[in-house]
Amino acid sequence: MKIGLVCPYNLFEHHGGVQQLVVHLASGLESRGHSVKIITPRPAKFRGKVPKNYILLGRSRRIGAGMSTKGDVTFELDNEDVDEVLQRENFDVIHFHEPWTPLLARQILPRSNAAHVGTFHANLQDFAAGRSFVNVFSPYGQGIIAKMHVFTAVSDASAAVLVNKEPDMELVKNMRYIPNGIDLGKYRPLKKLHPLSGNNTKTIVFIGRLERRKGVDYLLPAFKILLEQMPNAHLVIAGEGNRRAYFEQMVKDQSINNVKFLGYVNDDKKRELIGNADLLCSPAMFGESFGIILIEGMAMGTPTIGGLNNGYASVLTGFGALGMVDASASADFANRMAVFMTDTRLRRNWREWAKGEVGQYDYEKVIDQYELTYKGAIIIKNQGLRPDATKTRKYPLRKIINRISIRRHA
Repeated sequence: MKIGLVCPYNLFEHHGGVQQLVVHLASGLESRGHSVKIITPRPAKFRGKVPKNYILLGRSRRIGAGMSTKGDVTFELDNEDVDEVLQRENFDVIHFHEPWTPLLARQILPRSNAAHVGTFHANLQDFAAGRSFVNVFSPYGQGIIAKMHVFTAVSDASAAVLVNKEPDMELVKNMRYIPNGIDLGKYRPLKKLHPLSGNNTKTIVFIGRLERRKGVDYLLPAFKILLEQMPNAHLVIAGEGNRRAYFEQMVKDQSINNVKFLGYVNDDKKRELIGNADLLCSPAMFGESFGIILIEGMAMGTPTIGGLNNGYASVLTGFGALGMVDASASADFANRMAVFMTDTRLRRNWREWAKGEVGQYDYEKVIDQYELTYKGAIIIKNQGLRPDATKTRKYPLRKIINRISIRRHA
């Protein structure tokens, strides 16, 4: 197959979950003999060499997207450039990641004759602006829906806006759920552990963007309480963001001991931190659609706590739900961290649960599911079975999609 992967986000400077999936998906599909091109906007300040098999359309700019999170918006996108790319590449299928994000999908779709797959990654249900923006009846939304053949989502949380608004639409009823993935060849338990904060200490690790929705505002007060019963506990915070200076000042003003800020860490350092941590903690309480950091902890055998949000609930299931915590309840949060770091039986059982769960997130299995989805989308397109934008019709679309053996990820 000739496959185009459309990513509206910055693939050169920012490395979020969508970008990671697109890059790994491209590599995995190419290894299976497919021809793959990544279509993405040129970041406004990017002056470097364009990587092989990348196509840059338009330019992107970072803007605020609510609650301190920033997003990319594409502009200066010329229809003649789009037509030239589509004619030259003649894709069999184009996979649009975050199809509602301006403007790549909206301008490519009406001009493309390929089969089209759209994947929802973000949890827009927790943001009023996101809920209002996804509107299939608006001219913008109609232009997306009109040419789409299959929708997928990484979790129930990322699909929620569309499912809640249009539960009877065929595209929505036949939504395929394909989780995010990780490379289990790289994320695995370390052979030898080294205490991150010295002998006779316990270390909690947080890795993520230092913005409001990631929950460090809750983690620091809870950690201060934890120190009262575990003075040998340490907290390592890795990541950058617009609230780093605020958190550093918070630590000083409230005299919270044993806290270290590392700033941005690369993947090797990230695995070192996760693998040697006594506890991995991601206390986000809203806005999460999945939880890649959680499955990274699971893969490395590190007990992991996550905040109460719908995205994390799709990962921390069964026994793992013991790791779900109301991070805003500081005393309970502190107690949960203490138990997870000291209860030997709980830690052993958690590792056994994680070992049994994490295999489904291996990139090879995730790529299997997308590959089958592409084949199904091509069948739907070739047989002219694409659903109407606003109506439910009776035709064998459901049977075709159900033949695509993709397990729904709860």
